[in-house]
Amino acid sequence: MLTISQLASYAGVTVRAVRHYHAKGLLPEPERDHSGYRNYDAAAVVELIKIRTLAGAGVPLSRVRELLVADAAEFAAAIDDIDRRLRAEIRERRRHREQIAQLTAGDSLALPAEVVAYLDRMRELGFRQRLIEIERDSWILIAAQLPDAVPALMAIKRAQLENETLRRLYLNLGDLADCTPDDPRLPSLADRVAAFIEAAAADAARFEAAGFEAAGVEAAGVEPDDPISAELVALLDAAFLASFPCAPRLLQLLEERGWTGWTDIRRTAES
Repeated sequence: MLTISQLASYAGVTVRAVRHYHAKGLLPEPERDHSGYRNYDAAAVVELIKIRTLAGAGVPLSRVRELLVADAAEFAAAIDDIDRRLRAEIRERRRHREQIAQLTAGDSLALPAEVVAYLDRMRELGFRQRLIEIERDSWILIAAQLPDAVPALMAIKRAQLENETLRRLYLNLGDLADCTPDDPRLPSLADRVAAFIEAAAADAARFEAAGFEAAGVEAAGVEPDDPISAELVALLDAAFLASFPCAPRLLQLLEERGWTGWTDIRRTAES
């Protein structure tokens, strides 16, 4: 007869593991002798080795008992099912490894390649890091909600970034990232933004409004069936307002010039 330590040694497991299998109901506990010790026989060693082998192969402990008592056909079917689950877990873990690798890749975390390229282009053109970070975070929101729409929306963003007039406005906005609502430069910036929107709207009459924005995606070039929901627009606008102390005043100035909104700039009802 064997003690629990001897049993564990024969089966190549720890005493803790034996006790765990007892607790799970996988290995029956023997009767204790007059001294209060458990005594195990050869059959317990064989059973424990089977349990260890199945668990080591990745079989969930919840299914080990099922396999121990299964006939050949049931055992084969159960193994096939477990194998499918393990393959799925392997694919999932590979995906996790790819995501973990991206943690050191800066902007590529949670962003499609075309957005990363766009942010790199912003750096090449001299945009402030603060503005790039705001843009990045907004595109994380957009990509999470509208992954299939990102390529089309990015095409619009890239074209606008290469528009010299719009790019200069965008750069100026970055220069005002930390300015206060009473900054004397704001009315002039609002005039230029409104003038650009007016020109874009005239050039693209089939769109309800052409937009310019700093915190995500804009209406310029996006048709009325644009998939961006009102809720996402509101979320992006809120991010813009939270990022720029001068944003509420700038939106007020734009509204005085006949335009409302930011992510989706539109004419006011009065204009």
